[in-house]
Amino acid sequence: MADNPQTRVRLRPVDLAREHGLSTQAVRNYEESGILPPADRTASGYRTYTPVHASALRAFLALAPGHGHPTAASIMRAVNEGADEEAYRLIDESHAQLLDDRRTLRAVEHALRDLEAMRPSGDGGTPPSGDTFIGPLAHRLGIRPATLRKWERAGLVSPRRDPRTGYRVYDEADVRDARLAHQLRRGGHLLEQIAPLIAQVRAAGGLEPLEGALSDWHGRLSARGRAMLTGAAELDTYLRERG
Repeated sequence: MADNPQTRVRLRPVDLAREHGLSTQAVRNYEESGILPPADRTASGYRTYTPVHASALRAFLALAPGHGHPTAASIMRAVNEGADEEAYRLIDESHAQLLDDRRTLRAVEHALRDLEAMRPSGDGGTPPSGDTFIGPLAHRLGIRPATLRKWERAGLVSPRRDPRTGYRVYDEADVRDARLAHQLRRGGHLLEQIAPLIAQVRAAGGLEPLEGALSDWHGRLSARGRAMLTGAAELDTYLRERG
């Protein structure tokens, strides 16, 4: 840490903790894990911090909501070790993930626009061209067949059984439900959250039950993006104060 007037001001762990409603042990843990730079010690062994440490703590706590605790911790450790380029790479990866999540949300919305035009076909006899089996459907979605079986147990898909072979047969409605389940899982929704949505779509024959979920998803992505901006500002402040 470069010498500057702020490094000569001495703060106690409680001084850093009080600003954020943390325990002094949490502050010590952050230092020990490399999120804060090493503290000086008094002759009697007590930790002493500086305003630069306080800035580091503010940067970490601002980064965490947008990047997640593990990534925010890795960013701070890289900065404190002088590996700024590694910190920037981690930040870039988080932004890329947010962009990918936005694309996923758009894909879900595009899929939902097609739902009204998608209707189950077939009467249980010879499978129509839109029907498929578990292996091809899993391949199409980029998941394992075991995942589709898990979704079936959770009520997300309800394939019928071929009367001759006993194989699962997914009609167009099942493919639709599997695609929606896949996209919503990518969006962070739990199986227990997805099941009632898909059940309501089946029963109502419409998209209204998903509107609230999509609105919430938009809100969470926007909050992450805003939090990343806040985190970037605090990190920039820390980098300048660190010198």
